[in-house]
Amino acid sequence: MVRRNNLDICSDILRVARGGANKTRIVYQANLNFQIVKKYLSRLVDGGLLRPSENLFITTPKGVQFIEQYTAISRTNFYDAAP
Repeated sequence: MVRRNNLDICSDILRVARGGANKTRIVYQANLNFQIVKKYLSRLVDGGLLRPSENLFITTPKGVQFIEQYTAISRTNFYDAAP
């Protein structure tokens, strides 16, 4: 089983919340628990990557940019790169 790092989890949360999602949807679709999600949501909101709106969380343009850049970097195979 492969463990996810903090950036993987942040990316997963931002993807789920891209069109707007409540906390329960984020928990289930990002495969996390409520206590962990609470910490990540706070960090992402404080960082300007996620915006709370009534009972939903919405990924900001900055959050979408993070998803795109993180996806591009994570797809790069560093072992094939020339030194």
